[in-house]
Amino acid sequence: MADHPDTNAAAQPVTVEASSLREQVATIKRALGGSPVRKWLVWTSVGIMAVIVATSIGQVLLNRWNQPFYDALARRDMAAFLHQLMIFAMIAGTLLVLNIAQTWLNQMIRLKLREALTLDLIDQWMRPARAFRLANAGAIGVNPDQRMQQDAAHLSDLSTDLGVGLLQSFILLVSFVGVLWQLSSGFVFHINGWSLAIPGYMVWAAFLYAGIASWLSWLVGRPLIRLNSDRYTREAELRSSMVRVNENVDAIALYHGEADAKTRLEVDLGTVLGAMRRIYTAQINLSWVTDTYGWITVVAPILVASPVYFSGDISFGGLMMAVGAFNQVHSSLRWFINNIGGIADWRATLMRVADFRIALDETDVLHDKEKRIEFGDNANSSMTFERLEVASPEGCTKLSDSHVEIHPGERVMITGEPGAGKTLFFRAIAGLWPWGSGRIGLPAGEVPIFVPRVPYFPAGTLREVLHPNGSAPADDADFSAVLAEVGLQRLSSSLDRSARWERELSDDEQRSLAFARLALRQPKWVIIDEAMDAFDGPSLRRVLSMLEKRLPETAILNIGRGLHNGFFPRALSIVKDTEAVALKPARVRAGAIDPPPKATTRRKK
Repeated sequence: MADHPDTNAAAQPVTVEASSLREQVATIKRALGGSPVRKWLVWTSVGIMAVIVATSIGQVLLNRWNQPFYDALARRDMAAFLHQLMIFAMIAGTLLVLNIAQTWLNQMIRLKLREALTLDLIDQWMRPARAFRLANAGAIGVNPDQRMQQDAAHLSDLSTDLGVGLLQSFILLVSFVGVLWQLSSGFVFHINGWSLAIPGYMVWAAFLYAGIASWLSWLVGRPLIRLNSDRYTREAELRSSMVRVNENVDAIALYHGEADAKTRLEVDLGTVLGAMRRIYTAQINLSWVTDTYGWITVVAPILVASPVYFSGDISFGGLMMAVGAFNQVHSSLRWFINNIGGIADWRATLMRVADFRIALDETDVLHDKEKRIEFGDNANSSMTFERLEVASPEGCTKLSDSHVEIHPGERVMITGEPGAGKTLFFRAIAGLWPWGSGRIGLPAGEVPIFVPRVPYFPAGTLREVLHPNGSAPADDADFSAVLAEVGLQRLSSSLDRSARWERELSDDEQRSLAFARLALRQPKWVIIDEAMDAFDGPSLRRVLSMLEKRLPETAILNIGRGLHNGFFPRALSIVKDTEAVALKPARVRAGAIDPPPKATTRRKK
């Protein structure tokens, strides 16, 4: 059986360091700074700011309209009443157009912001070897698809809505603070023969009222940040479990593993529901504050201004104008209260997206204090291993010979005991696992082809799968001939058909297809990781015959169990040095909550 010591390395614990809000915001800013849609976002933001300013001017005019309208009602003046209705229609019509424009700009910002964030995350994730290293970095590398798809989209929506709402509230506040200050500057309170004037009385009342409510809302709603982040982690784990079950339905059915799979899904669902219950409890606690505050707000401005109105210092229209201005100022100030749940959700989503991007950057410097394998080019076109030692958390993997030179066209079998680290050695040659010491010399000007245990086929036609790089052969005869040599002649008529080939072909057929691809690409160097070990006898003989015919001058290194000595005249051995200094755990920033507990085995009676 193949040994996979590097998978144990991936399971090693990592030191988790949570980044700060400042670092997270700076990370998103860097992501947007290099985006091709950056200029579009800037101009759209300028446009929505202009629309909001125009809307604020309209709101001020609408507030001024209150006094003559209500005074006309109080005087029962029909002509003035109809005139004010015409003015209202013009103001309201303009505000309607502005509101529609703001909605469109809001949606466009959402769209472009998501495009910028997702493209940046994909670009960072798909840089050479980063996805692999992130997968070996612990919890932060779990379910990257959710962070790039769902979390990035959610962050774009929340950032746009909260940002536009905050800007609108700020501009309305600036617009109406002066109006409310002027309206309340003449308020005089008469108490037992004393007269008391408080400059800007209603402004101070609005700030005090909103400030107390904001403080209480933050105090009660702050736990939602952690709870929302926890929920997203649990949701990702549930989705990942469902995908694993769907991808392994054949094996589950054959092993009658439905009960165990169901138990795993039930446990994951239970963690999701538990996270949701905690969120709902926190939201109910927050509702006690926000709903109480909302009901008091219905009468609060009238209560604040009523002493002056009952003393006869302002008219009914003046009262309604002051109440309208108070409501606008107060509405701006209560933006935080109205959006405390959204802010907590935004903070949790920002943490997941930004920490994921930070981790993508930091995977390039994992174990930055550890020694690294030196890579170089050999002018004589050979491949060399000089005192090569590959570090892992379990010890050190190395060749039994300290100096190895492999010449062009050689066929070499590299074997080792189970657990020696053969796959780890393969990944070190490929540059995916750079930690260790010594030197790997690669043939200058050549790009080796690496064949993993499980082949990868990109989505597309069979023709594209067989020859993804470079120019394709002149006609279909080459494709058909190679396919026939590895026992896949039935696929010759499917060259231009698109399919999920890893699902349509058996394991042996997939491996045979991978070797057919080698024959068509004609590489000078091939390094294989145990891909031949799983072939049955006839399939193996066909593949070896095809390699003998199609790649007679290609150097082939096969890392495996050593069952093909006739084809590989030279043999090397991999050994494990458990006494060597082990690789230290990685240090990766991560805002992710710890993974959910493992399923406990339950037997149905």
